[in-house]
Amino acid sequence: MSPKQKKTLYRIITAGIIYGGILIWSHTGSYEDMIEGKLIEPFIYLVPFLLAGYDIVLKAVKNICHGQVFDENFLMLVAGIGAYGIKEYSEAVAVILFYQVGELFQSYAVGKSRKSISDMMDICPEYANLVQEDGSVEQEDPDDVEPGSVILIKPGERVPIDCVILEGESFLDTSALTGESVPRHSGVGEEIYSGSVNGNGLLKCRTTKAYEDSTVSKILELVENASSRKSKHETFIHRFAKYYTPIVTIGAVILAVVPSLITGEWAEWIRRACTFLVISCPCALVISVPMGFFGGIGAASSIGVLVKGSSHLEAVADIKTICFDKTGTLTKGEFKVNSIIPEGCSEQELLEIAAKAEQNSTHPVAGAVCEAWRLSVNEGSPESRYEKKNAVAEPASFEEIPGQGICATVDGEEILAGNDKLMNSKQIDFKPVERTGTVVYIARAGKYQGAIVISDSVKPESVDALVSLKATGVNKCVLLTGDKKNQAEAVVNDLSKDVPKKHPGFGGKLIDEIRSELYPQDKVACVENYINELNGAGKVAFAGDGINDSPVLTRADIGIAMGSLGSDAAIEAADVVIMDDNPVKISKVMGIASKTLRIVKQNIVFALSVKALVLILGALGFASMWAAVFADVGVAVLAILNSMRALKVDGKN
Repeated sequence: MSPKQKKTLYRIITAGIIYGGILIWSHTGSYEDMIEGKLIEPFIYLVPFLLAGYDIVLKAVKNICHGQVFDENFLMLVAGIGAYGIKEYSEAVAVILFYQVGELFQSYAVGKSRKSISDMMDICPEYANLVQEDGSVEQEDPDDVEPGSVILIKPGERVPIDCVILEGESFLDTSALTGESVPRHSGVGEEIYSGSVNGNGLLKCRTTKAYEDSTVSKILELVENASSRKSKHETFIHRFAKYYTPIVTIGAVILAVVPSLITGEWAEWIRRACTFLVISCPCALVISVPMGFFGGIGAASSIGVLVKGSSHLEAVADIKTICFDKTGTLTKGEFKVNSIIPEGCSEQELLEIAAKAEQNSTHPVAGAVCEAWRLSVNEGSPESRYEKKNAVAEPASFEEIPGQGICATVDGEEILAGNDKLMNSKQIDFKPVERTGTVVYIARAGKYQGAIVISDSVKPESVDALVSLKATGVNKCVLLTGDKKNQAEAVVNDLSKDVPKKHPGFGGKLIDEIRSELYPQDKVACVENYINELNGAGKVAFAGDGINDSPVLTRADIGIAMGSLGSDAAIEAADVVIMDDNPVKISKVMGIASKTLRIVKQNIVFALSVKALVLILGALGFASMWAAVFADVGVAVLAILNSMRALKVDGKN
């Protein structure tokens, strides 16, 4: 419990003891003798009333002064005053006391559900050990560290900024980012992400990004903004409460006045009106519905999936068609050069020409080309990307053409590196290469120089991911790729051959459709077609990781980005971010979303049903103030307990 919650608990316990003592005393002769003919009884009960509920009175008065009249504090205040007015002092204290118990329970439950998300806020590093030019080390604010700076990460410290290891090796705990509990071994040349915790090795690293662009900063931004996107259920509840509270307040006034004018029994009808008010308090709905979604978002974050708001979590539960990018999503995105086919130059020259064009690209294919060049120059020395980058001249101009490749000007010559579409668009006479893998054609100064064949491998989790998606309720899985049809089919065949061994009972298709040789705008058009096909009978999701996937991630009903290898643009455009690039997490977050929606619907039906029943009984005089307390506090507590189930995730990893 927080200090504030403990203070409230002590106040409730003290008020409860005093109230219990008064109740016991009220059944003795000395109490009757003391209050007989005097106005002392209201003041006796006023002590526990104010001790338990003074903050309710203050909040109600403050909100009224600000024009916010109709809320739960106002209803409780009016109910308490009304009970006092009809001399039901004991019930007045009981209403306030039990309401505070419910509020405390709710506050504690919300704090518990917030934990898995608020834990992520602790990944924010407080400092970075910046290596100075003279070799000394000074602690600096991560915001003040420039890209390309050298930092030291000591054992047990958090990685402050995304960086590449220059010296040392260690095991890194990435559980705060990915939900994966097994530490990852990292050595020289590998990129590590801010928010990870260094194990027992001393690491000397060079930063690759500014702090504001680093992984930890992006995560915190996503978490902070998650609550701003309301689901349809939350929007309905807030709109419902906005009109519901004034209506029941007016109804309570009518219930108190009209029958009293007819029967003359003012005390009885005022008591019924006060009971009606207490019953009508909508906090069970207003609290438990958002809390259910908050718990679902927290559960997703605990497995390394960031959902950018309850509206997106709600939509995830209704995915019926999911489209996948190939590279980095279903495949590892760890490309290796396996063939070099020069034309009028040596293999070494072809690699150098390609590296000149590709060095500033973040695409995995470009990384593979540059890595092959660096290793050939340095004879396999595993230096960092930053240092090897200087092995070739910087381009004077650089353009990455989505779906085609790169056009760069280096040393006064235009260099093209891309697929056959790029060669055709630039009218380059080239020799098509028919090999499995990604073929990068190279041209310099308008002349074809050769081709480099790069291969990728399927992620071992991809088969499990596709099978589990079909089991979760997805009707159609589609592969959308810019690669050639034979390359796309080769990936699907690689996926399918593992099915009999891993899932012998699975009889359907893993990938229902293949769409190849697509530009970014073609992917958007495909997704729009699938959305029109469903016609509102489900949602279409797209999972990808490249910068050219940003348009389709935005257009899909649900955009899912791979957060580890994915580009910043893709992560920014997505609604859901999978921090460790494991596609199995998609079906897991779908399960969390479905469970959350069931819980929210249960809370809505339960709260409205109980309140409607007790409201009718209260208006007819069959429900006491104690029944009213249950209809308010009891329903809220039960709904909150039900919402907390959304936090539990079976088999996190």
